[in-house]
Amino acid sequence: MMRIRRAHERGTFDHGWLKSAHTFSFGHYQDPEHMGFRALRVINDDIVGPGEGFGEHPHRDMEIITYPLSGAVRHRDSLGNEEDITHGMIQRMTAGRGIRHSEFNPSPDEPTHLLQMWILPDATGHQPEHESKTFPISEETGRLHLLASGDGRDGSLRIHQDADLHAGVLGAGDRVALPLRPGRHAWVHVARGSVVVNGEPLAPGDGAAITDEPSVVIATDDSGEVLVFDLA
Repeated sequence: MMRIRRAHERGTFDHGWLKSAHTFSFGHYQDPEHMGFRALRVINDDIVGPGEGFGEHPHRDMEIITYPLSGAVRHRDSLGNEEDITHGMIQRMTAGRGIRHSEFNPSPDEPTHLLQMWILPDATGHQPEHESKTFPISEETGRLHLLASGDGRDGSLRIHQDADLHAGVLGAGDRVALPLRPGRHAWVHVARGSVVVNGEPLAPGDGAAITDEPSVVIATDDSGEVLVFDLA
């Protein structure tokens, strides 16, 4: 079974310096029908203007994953970390007992486009952590790359939840399949381009909840970039 959430159905806000689309309830956008999917709580699709960003603010008890699509995100946190992350990099932050951080677009003239995802942790009170890594998403196309997982296997970033995050860039004629173990669920988010997921066409910003299916099959006649969450 697949339930599609179209891009135009998301909560959208235009703050001038920030344009956001929220797949699930977040901040001033509250929809009791869309509070998350399994442990996946937030998918925010943000375009941040040049030199703008989110000032220092706190988080607790959340696994926060940042995935830039274009431009750079300058991250600073109360653990002393500071770095710029760009497309092909992924950043994982465990808020745990409490962390403060800020995120800015360091470019004076180019916008930054990013996805930020929040996953509920398996327990409260984890030690706050930060980790980032570069993956060959653009270089090794036509496949799904495991970016984050609950056990950190295959070089992925370890998150405190029984969840896997895969991402891939697909070209014309590419087809990939992700098997789902019995009792598992998947959420597919189309970051850009157009794809067909389990026979259903999806456009940029579309999402799909998949349950009681043996696999997630993604194909495209054009090009696309997708994120796939494999969830308990």
